[in-house]
Amino acid sequence: MKEGVTEHPLLPHVRAALHTVEDPEIRRPITDLGMVDDIQANDDGEVFVRVLLTVSGCPMRSEIVGRVNRAVEAVDGVSKVDVELGVMTDEQREAMRTMLRGGVEERKILFAEPGNLTRVIAVASGKGGVGKSSLTVNLALALAKMGRSVGILDADIYGHSVPDLLGLGDARPTLVDDMIMPVPALAGLKVISVGMLKPSRDQVVAWRGPMLDRALTQLLSDVYWGDLDYLLLDLPPGTGDVAMSLGKKIPKSEVIVVTTPQSAASEVAERAGTMAHILEQRVIGVVENMSWLETTCPHCSETHRVELFGSGGGTIVAETLTDRVVYEVPLLAQIPFDGELLAGGDRGTPIVDEHPEHPAAAAIIELATNLAQQKRGLLGQRLPLATN
Repeated sequence: MKEGVTEHPLLPHVRAALHTVEDPEIRRPITDLGMVDDIQANDDGEVFVRVLLTVSGCPMRSEIVGRVNRAVEAVDGVSKVDVELGVMTDEQREAMRTMLRGGVEERKILFAEPGNLTRVIAVASGKGGVGKSSLTVNLALALAKMGRSVGILDADIYGHSVPDLLGLGDARPTLVDDMIMPVPALAGLKVISVGMLKPSRDQVVAWRGPMLDRALTQLLSDVYWGDLDYLLLDLPPGTGDVAMSLGKKIPKSEVIVVTTPQSAASEVAERAGTMAHILEQRVIGVVENMSWLETTCPHCSETHRVELFGSGGGTIVAETLTDRVVYEVPLLAQIPFDGELLAGGDRGTPIVDEHPEHPAAAAIIELATNLAQQKRGLLGQRLPLATN
């Protein structure tokens, strides 16, 4: 403001209101991000706000305009709000990126840095078809509904299903130069998937070793995750390149092994846990999925548990891994078979959100509660020891 020019009395209140408006992707006030370019007000209570988008094709432009309108309209004395959109210059985007990274150099995986407080949990399985991705999505959502800040990285390069399980469809992340903004989802989840970066849904990803490693580095370092309490990674089934690369990039990460009750699944699940141990990750436990089906008997009208896929697989995996890694690997949860869990995945409406009262949802919510109450121990983790 020029010297000698009196500021309109509405402007301080409008600025304060705008400071409550967060960018829906970055989750920071638009005032902190340098997105508020101009504010004007007149004696009739009419307010003009010019907001700069990070990129011209920002998919959240309507949401941003709506948030600005609602915030400013709530200010006493405002009779009308006019929001104009512009686009940041290259210099303004660079300044925002520098601020968001906190001065940290490019392409550094912050989750691997000493002192990082994000708990990184990889969800692994020995084979496909055991419900690993559904568990990842519902567990992340349960944690988010408890007030935690949670991100999901769909690292299943070939079988990326997380976007569909969350009903995100063809949603694409916003690119701010070479910084990727995760796609917002239910309960404030932040989601990124290789499937979101492909030119088309039907494109086949045919990457091996070095290309997979570079892709994982990009998804971990170039995505602006913000301050997360948890980052859940949906790993490809098996013990391939992605699992090995992750173990090297984030040695402090933890692993949950998912299996089903039958012995064929439990035998290969043990390999996934063993691989994590070899990579010096901590195996925090085993989850047995599709443990039983609760059904009402047509003869006696009572509810019975039917073990469709046998029993004991989760316990066997937990006991075997405990022997191998020389610390306790508990059976964290047994998730019953639930048709609504499958149907919700097809609809993009996770059961934890749509039917939290169902037994499968209740088991996952209990798992999330127990994880949230855990304190990270040192068992199974690499210690930064130096020798003289």
